[in-house]
Amino acid sequence: MHEQFAINGSTYKVESVTKGIGVYALFGERALTSSGEVTPQGLKPDHFELRQGDNAKKALLADFEWAKQNLRMTVKGKQKEVPLTVGTQDLASFAYQFMYLPKPLKGDITVTLTTGKKLNQYQYHINSESEVIASAGAQYKTLHLVPPAQDTQENKELWLAADYHYVPVKILMVDDNGQKLEQILTELKIE
Repeated sequence: MHEQFAINGSTYKVESVTKGIGVYALFGERALTSSGEVTPQGLKPDHFELRQGDNAKKALLADFEWAKQNLRMTVKGKQKEVPLTVGTQDLASFAYQFMYLPKPLKGDITVTLTTGKKLNQYQYHINSESEVIASAGAQYKTLHLVPPAQDTQENKELWLAADYHYVPVKILMVDDNGQKLEQILTELKIE
């Protein structure tokens, strides 16, 4: 996976490309993009896309119409609209939104997130004890965000680098079938 988060003036863009290994290479690249504004409250997405391989039918799109408080999602060519609440993020932007939350991060956090297919709220508890994660020759002091126990929904845990603007160092996702996907930071460049 290669992911880039860039700020240019008052706008941001996240690009994330994942390539499968072995049999997973048959699914093609998975590309996430998010773009929008950077505000004092954090990231304010305008547009989100998730593309899987070359199949346009598998693309998920989300357009954030903040003035109308409307989120327009396009799934398999069909549009669906839902009310948009302040602070809503997408799959690509949400991990970077933690940089803008009031410090110190503590207690519980609610994240409103669109996958491009649906809009949900996710609860996280911030463990008060920091954890150190070693990766690619570096040590990162992290805050561990843990969701409450859930039986039927995908769980996602995050470890955020406390000394590096709360950039995600590790993300662990477990789907409702028990399949695990772990992302670990292997290189961090801040320019």
